Amino acid sequence: LSCVAHYQTLEIKKGFSSTFKSALSSVAHDQTLEIKKGFSSTFISALRNQTDAKTFLETMVYTMESWDAANTYTYSNLICEQLISTIFVKINMAATSSYYVTSNPSESALLVRRYNFLNYPEIYPGDCGESMHVESNHDWKQHIQHFHECIELLCKVYNDSITAENPPHIVFDMTMSGVPSETAKSFTAALALPTISTSFGQEGDLRQWRSLNENEQKYLIQIMPPADIIPEIIRSIVVFQNITNAGILFDDSIVMDHKYKSLLQNIPTRHMIVKADTKGGRAQLERLRSRDIFNYFIVGRMSTINAMLYFAEHKKYFDRQFAWHGITTDSDQIVCNCINATVFYVKPIQNPKFTDHYDLLKTKYELTEMPEITSSFYFDVASVEAIESEDYWKKYVTCNAFDENNPPKNDVNLIKAFKEVKVDESYGPLLMQGNGKSLMQFEMDVSAVTFENSVPQKRIHVANWEAGLLNPLSVKDQGTMVEHSAITKYTIVTVVQKPFVMYDGVDEKNRTKFKGYCIDLIDEIRNITKFEYDIYEVTDKKFGNMNELGEWNGMIKDLITKKAEIALGSLSVMAERENVVDFTVPYYDLVGITILMKKPKAATSLFKFLTVLENDVWLCILAAYFFTSFLMWVFDRWSPYSYQNNREKYKDDEEKREFNLKECLWFCMTSLTPQGGGEAPKNLSGRLVAATWWLFGFIIIASYTANLAAFLTVSRLDTPVESLDDLAKQYKIQYAPLANSSAQTYFQRMADIETKFYEIWKDMSLNDSLSDVERAKLAVWDYPVSDKYTKIWQAMREAGFPQSLDEAVDRVMKSKSSSEGFAFIGDATDIRYLVLTSCDLQMVGEEFSRKPYAIATQQGSPLKDQFNNAILQLLNKRKLEKLKEKWWNQNPEKKRNCEKQDDQTDGISIQNIGGVFIVIFVGIGLACITLAFEYWWYRFKRNPQVVDAGNVAVQARTIPTAGGGKMDPTLTMQGFRPRHTGFSERTFGQLS
Repeated sequence: LSCVAHYQTLEIKKGFSSTFKSALSSVAHDQTLEIKKGFSSTFISALRNQTDAKTFLETMVYTMESWDAANTYTYSNLICEQLISTIFVKINMAATSSYYVTSNPSESALLVRRYNFLNYPEIYPGDCGESMHVESNHDWKQHIQHFHECIELLCKVYNDSITAENPPHIVFDMTMSGVPSETAKSFTAALALPTISTSFGQEGDLRQWRSLNENEQKYLIQIMPPADIIPEIIRSIVVFQNITNAGILFDDSIVMDHKYKSLLQNIPTRHMIVKADTKGGRAQLERLRSRDIFNYFIVGRMSTINAMLYFAEHKKYFDRQFAWHGITTDSDQIVCNCINATVFYVKPIQNPKFTDHYDLLKTKYELTEMPEITSSFYFDVASVEAIESEDYWKKYVTCNAFDENNPPKNDVNLIKAFKEVKVDESYGPLLMQGNGKSLMQFEMDVSAVTFENSVPQKRIHVANWEAGLLNPLSVKDQGTMVEHSAITKYTIVTVVQKPFVMYDGVDEKNRTKFKGYCIDLIDEIRNITKFEYDIYEVTDKKFGNMNELGEWNGMIKDLITKKAEIALGSLSVMAERENVVDFTVPYYDLVGITILMKKPKAATSLFKFLTVLENDVWLCILAAYFFTSFLMWVFDRWSPYSYQNNREKYKDDEEKREFNLKECLWFCMTSLTPQGGGEAPKNLSGRLVAATWWLFGFIIIASYTANLAAFLTVSRLDTPVESLDDLAKQYKIQYAPLANSSAQTYFQRMADIETKFYEIWKDMSLNDSLSDVERAKLAVWDYPVSDKYTKIWQAMREAGFPQSLDEAVDRVMKSKSSSEGFAFIGDATDIRYLVLTSCDLQMVGEEFSRKPYAIATQQGSPLKDQFNNAILQLLNKRKLEKLKEKWWNQNPEKKRNCEKQDDQTDGISIQNIGGVFIVIFVGIGLACITLAFEYWWYRFKRNPQVVDAGNVAVQARTIPTAGGGKMDPTLTMQGFRPRHTGFSERTFGQLS
């Protein structure tokens, strides 16, 4: 602000906002302001120290900070030019006095035209009124030093009108934005002047009118001009086509300061809004392209659109990867010096109902300024007639009489009067809904124009848009819009790892196709962010690790060298990788490192219950059985107290059992069962043998039962390795991760850290500079630093690192058993999938060193934010869970008929106890065979002979009967002696 810096006693007139006054006062004392890059660093510093001042000019400061220092304008010159070139016009129109305040050259021309036909009623019949045109000098270079005189001039004109008792009834504020606009609004708000403003800005963007009360909103009205509404179609196009990136270029006919945040707010579209450089457009487009911008929107005059399309043709930016949109207020046809290009051309179309009235205005008032929609809008707003109200202007106060503590008030309802005015619109009706919402209603036409050799060959109407802040696009030809939209294509590098990425044959171009969890994931993301991709497998099949020289390999290297834009696969997020690439949010659960081993196979036998005792023991038990049975038969045979030798004595006993050899064998066998052996021998010697056998049987059965339970339990508890610590403590099983894998890096670093800690502790212990007390604190008997990972790393190096996953699995499968061989240490997902597809492998232990899986992009790439949004959407829709279900639980390669491994909580399997059922079936079979033999023997081998009972002589041998009598001695039957007590004493002849 060099134009005011030399005024140390700058007087700020009353009627201006305190914010603006404080901003000026903060720099008024500085005579040596340094202008850097178009603005005063002292001024900016002063503004940032004042919250109100910062808020007041934040948009302008943002714009000026990006201003080129080589530009003709400087920051201070620009402000002075805007204020000095402002036109103040006082017009008496239909008994209404009005002020026009404008800084737009096109608006100035329009207002001069309005001034002419109002000032010369004889030339323009039908209009009347006397006007006074107050104009400052446009030569800003001559009047920089009189910056403050512009403010005094405004107050002078206003004060003179009050003194002459002809004050303005309405102030028309037609400034666009920036300091002139804020000054005019601060002026009118402070003095309570009824004002209709056509400044650019939505609700809340007019800072000086941001906190209006209900009464002030009735006479301080803002109507957004068409040029402020037209950029909103960009939002509708972006939403409809789901565009993820956008470059918005505009010229000085459009004000975009207030749209940086609001235009695409709450839309996941990465966008840049910059002023179009019609001279250095090539470099500007290159910068946008380097930031992966493929959708371009040029908003402004036709000359700006044509210039930027020319630069795009020069840079060959018209292939299918790009989409171009020309948006303008002009009604001319689009021109493009393009060999082959299609451009979406967007322009306003007039409502046919108002065409005749507009043609009349062009003839009557020479309303020929372009663009038509802009001139019609300002003409309609300026054509508001008198407000029929009381003399509210009598309450006006002059600038000098203004008192901040007692500001003037006004009760006029301008918005009501404005709505009641009946005016024939020239382009479209005015919709009054409040500040930041009022606008002129009109439609925009969207057409796809195809150029060949700079000649438009085809124009297709694809959509209409009704002007508004949130109005959607009314699409007429969706196919054409999709056909000519930008197709973004990325190159993806991957590593094959089941089930995330797997081979799936080749396509029609003989390129390798892939399938898997990650392929489905990237397809889901593509449906959201709209892009195409080419995918290839990295040459060295590595994920990416850094060597001692800081060089990378694998997918990370391809990202660094920009050979690919995306790295897709089961890529772990690691700190060193994040230094050179960017990772998206994780798409998979935390995955750690675990152990893969061969599944133990316990030996099973149907007669496993027989293996509890050794064969020698079984033979001894069998020998004892026969020997004891034989002894019992001998003792019962020769003992005088046995039953068979002393029948008279035991004739009254209920149980009478003769222990022959068969009965002895049966007795010894049944004595070993819960059923018991039945009646014991009568003689004491036989009972001692039976008791001895019972004791023997009890001990044998108890020992067998205990050993059987222990034997089956121990066989299922045979798990030599259950964790990494178990591996480290044994020496029969070798173990190692894949070479150059994240697991190898983990163990190597852990070992290095232990070594480093040891060196630190050793240096501390041997430090001669320590006192005896300090050294005593370091003297310990136990080793204070663990060497667990050092030993593990040494064992891994001795075992050798597998070069591929197939090699690691092959070494595991060649293990002799689960307690001898090789164990593979790797990513849990790899091991879990191997276990899923093989019945001979098992995962041992819990996961450790868990890290998430994510997609990697080039550092600084906008794809990171786009993919983050897409992944979060998929997460909310539970799509990631469905993918996991598809590729794990429903995987077609999953083994579903694997033999279940015995669990400690399970019972004895049929494979180990099935022999007892075989014993039953064998016993039943032998019984059936015996029955058949008995029947055969009785029927065919012992044919009975019929004899005369009277001729049968019975020996003198007596046969006891139930009654205790004897049979007739004359009846002799060789060898016959009935044992059943139910036989009575009668002659044998009676039996016939």
